[in-house]
Formats: sequence, structure tokens, C-alpha cells
Amino acid sequence: MASDERVILMGEDILDLYGGAFKVTRGLSSAFPERVFAAPISEAGMVGVAAGMALRGLRPVVEIMFGDFLTLAADQLINHVAKFRWMYNDQVRTPLVVRAPMGGRRGYGPTHSQTLEKLFMGIPGLTILAPSHLAGNSGAGPGDLLYWAILGQDDPVLFIENKLQYLLPVMDAASLTDFELTETGLDPQTNGRNEYKPPTYTLRVRGAPPAVITLAAYGYMAELARQAQLKLAFEYEVFTELVVPTRLAPFDLAAITESAGRTHRLLVIEEGTQTLGWGAEVLAQAAELENLNLRCARRLAAKDLPVAAASRLESEELPGVSDIVQLAKKMV
Repeated sequence: MASDERVILMGEDILDLYGGAFKVTRGLSSAFPERVFAAPISEAGMVGVAAGMALRGLRPVVEIMFGDFLTLAADQLINHVAKFRWMYNDQVRTPLVVRAPMGGRRGYGPTHSQTLEKLFMGIPGLTILAPSHLAGNSGAGPGDLLYWAILGQDDPVLFIENKLQYLLPVMDAASLTDFELTETGLDPQTNGRNEYKPPTYTLRVRGAPPAVITLAAYGYMAELARQAQLKLAFEYEVFTELVVPTRLAPFDLAAITESAGRTHRLLVIEEGTQTLGWGAEVLAQAAELENLNLRCARRLAAKDLPVAAASRLESEELPGVSDIVQLAKKMV
């Protein structure tokens, strides 16, 4: 917002002193009072207004308080902003970013704990990003991904943020002392924002023998997978590579399939429900590659149930570290 006056922010209860349900926008309405707007409870209205702003040359950012209510803005996202560029023969652009906290494990119940981004995957013209708390050798982290989404490209973006990620520190190669971290996406020769691309990170336990399983996960599930990597290595001598994409759609499986081509085993992990999810599409595309030679491929996801409010039931529905460990052990 400081670097570009075209950036407009709107959402429910985002003004100070409250600063939003998860405090991500705290301070912005005080710093930029003329460009931060508290919106009524109408997700469709917010995204519709933002679509008009984007068409007129602004760069609006809409915060949906809980990602569950993206369903109310689905018509604007799917039938409007994602299609305008194509419908009007590339004469217009809609550089609109919709930020949406997703995920459970906080006891918020079945209508405030879901992971629904799979409903929007496969929509032509809509990019879906999921930030990671990792930062590679370039120093780029989740803030750079959001900066690029707002100012670095001209098409609509759905920016998925898991609620528990707000509590995690950004971890770079120096702080990940037990891991080797590599990053693809940012051009190391230029290392500039204009050349920034959504990165993919790969984690290996430092000094471990060659991996026998590729784990693929995004968002907060990548952190749980990282914890599982350590348990698998030090308690069971099962060595893995963890691939963490930050762009979910359009799909780019290069890093995942490159790793799986060496391990010949692929375990995809997500917090959304299992049926017809991100992991299912990853495995389907991987299965179509003739030279991948997968010996074993599995999905781990939430049970196909509404998310319970009771903490014990919620933890049984959502995949955790122990679930990753047990399934990986079965795969070898």
C-alpha cells in the first residue's frame, strides 16, 4: 500500500482497533485511512465492488473473514473476474486478490473450519496461491508471495492462508538446522520482484541417505509433514523428501514429479476432504506420466465429514503427524 496508491483494501471488521479477525490488517486503516474500507456482511458485494475497481485500474484486496464464506462470492469469482479477460478479448484485466483464512484445529465448528480451495481449482483464469512459512536462499517468504499477487501480475488471485500458519515464524535455511532446503521459482540471476514466481520448496533431513518417499503438501499441512519427516528419519529410518508448492492452480507438478521420479513413491497430504481434492488431481496427473514408474501412491486428507467442533472429534477427522508417519511406514 505504501508503494502503490492503486491498492485498496476492504473486508469485514478490518478497521483499527480491531484490525480483522486474525489481526492481519491491524494498523493499515490508521496508516491508509482513505484506502481501507470496512465492508458490510456481503462477500458477494465485496468481491463484486472489487471487480469493478480492478476493471477501472485499481488493485483491490478483499479479506474474507473466514474462507468458508467464499461460497457466497463464488459467482463473482467464477463467472466474472476469472472470465472477463477472455470474454473481452484481452482488452481488460482484473488484478484482484481475495485473501481467505482456511482450516480447522481451533474448535470453530463445521461452518468456520473448512478447507474449501478445491472448489475453485480448475477454474480457468483464477490463480490459487497458498503461502508457506518457509523462505529459501533468496530470502523471499510469504510476504513476497502476497506482494507479487497484488502488484506483480494482472489477473485474479485467491490467496489461501491457513489459520494456524499465522502462529508460525518464517523459517529459512539458517533456522532449519535439521534440514536441507532448496527453492525453485525465483530466478537466482535477477533476484528481483519483477522476476518473482510462486516458489516451490523441497526439504530433506540433513545428512540422510537418499529418500524413499516423496511427500507433497502445502500450507499448514507442510509444517506437519516436516515434523513427520523428523520422526520417520530418526525413529524409523524412513527417509523422505517434502515438496511444498505455493501455487495450487494452475497446477505445476514439476518439482513433485522430479522427486517422485527418484523415490518412486508419492504421498500427497492436504487438510481438505479427500474425495476429489488437490491430492487426487496430483496423483492423477502423475499417473499419466509414462516415465515416472510409481511403485506406490497414496492420499492423506480429512475424512469426508463436516468438521466437528469438539476437539477430540476434530483431531480424529483432520490428518496429523502420526497419520503421516503411519501411512509412510506402510508405503515401505
